[in-house]
Amino acid sequence: QVQLMESGGASVQAGGSLRLSCAATGSAITRGCMGFFRQAPGKGRERVAVIAPRSGNRYTADSVKGRFTVSQDNAKNTVYLQMNSLKHEDTAIYYCAADPTRVVSCRLEDDSYQYWGQGTQVTVSS
Repeated sequence: QVQLMESGGASVQAGGSLRLSCAATGSAITRGCMGFFRQAPGKGRERVAVIAPRSGNRYTADSVKGRFTVSQDNAKNTVYLQMNSLKHEDTAIYYCAADPTRVVSCRLEDDSYQYWGQGTQVTVSS
């Protein structure tokens, strides 16, 4: 069983930055691939970025590439999402998710992730 706790959501102006954190119980290998998905009002859930604990391989959506960076601290069993140059369209609930079955390469579909956090709201005003 893996439990995830997100933090860092806030309201910011366009062009600003935020850093989300997601702390997991257990070890880095236990939690497996971990990262962030988001869901905007009236839209489906989409992958933002995930990272593999053993290889450090990152999988970042094209819509945020160059602006968002996912990273991890395996000693703290925590994954971070640094979000720069935020846009209004980044407004969403951001969810942390973990897939304990993968540690080197990550699956990209949200239904592959077994554990989810409760979500944290990010609001970007234009």
